[in-house]
Formats: sequence, structure tokens, C-alpha cells
Amino acid sequence: MPRSDQTGIWASRLAPNLTEIESLTHQAYAHLPQEFRELCPDMTLHVADFPDDSIIEDLGLDTPFDLLGLFEGAGLGERFSLQTDNQRPNRMTLFRRAILDYWCEHEETLHEIITHVLIHEIGHHFGLDDDAMLSLEDAH
Repeated sequence: MPRSDQTGIWASRLAPNLTEIESLTHQAYAHLPQEFRELCPDMTLHVADFPDDSIIEDLGLDTPFDLLGLFEGAGLGERFSLQTDNQRPNRMTLFRRAILDYWCEHEETLHEIITHVLIHEIGHHFGLDDDAMLSLEDAH
């Protein structure tokens, strides 16, 4: 005999939409250490369902579900170069469908996953390697 949801909280809930994930993203960003956020004041945050086909091709992804987030722009080390023509502002994009897929398969909250993606993408902004980002995430 199938069991039903005893909590009653999931019967009417839908997966978070783009606006809701964007709100969670801004909340998670606001809870990162202030010193960390102050180092990237011009960073813009965006949420999309999937990366564009050109990004999928450029990164050699097998599936758009392979990418949770993407940093685009000049890292801090690149900002002081003489070549600034057509430089786009720094931007982080989180990909809702990949995040939701990851959430379904792991024992983490959406907040934890979004925070992880933000730290990872900001880490790219600062030129940190994966070990340094892991240390930062563990400290958070």
C-alpha cells in the first residue's frame, strides 16, 4: 500500500521558479562575510534555467545539467591590464534547473547549494583554486 505525505507540506508546493531562486541567491549572497562581498561591489547576480548553447559548446558540457553556475568577466588580476576595450561587467549566473537537479540528488538544502555555488563563482573572481574555495566554504 502506497504511503502518503504525512506532513501535508508538499501536496501544494511547486519547484522554486526563477524569481524565487534569484531571491534565495540574493539572500545567500547577503549572508556571505562582508569583507568578501566588499571585494566585488560591481558583481551582478543572475539566474537562468540553463546556460546558452554557446556556453555549453565552449565548456564542452555533455548536458546543461553539468553547470550550476558561471562567472563571466574580468577577475581581479585581469582588471588592471591595459586592455579594457569592450570589457563587460563581472557577472555570476546560477542555473536553476541544474541546481534543482543537484538538490534532488543530495542531502543539502537549497540555501547550502546556492551558497556553495556563490562561493565557488566568487572564488573564480578572486582567482582562488578549488582548495582555497573549499577552505572558505568550510569556514562559512
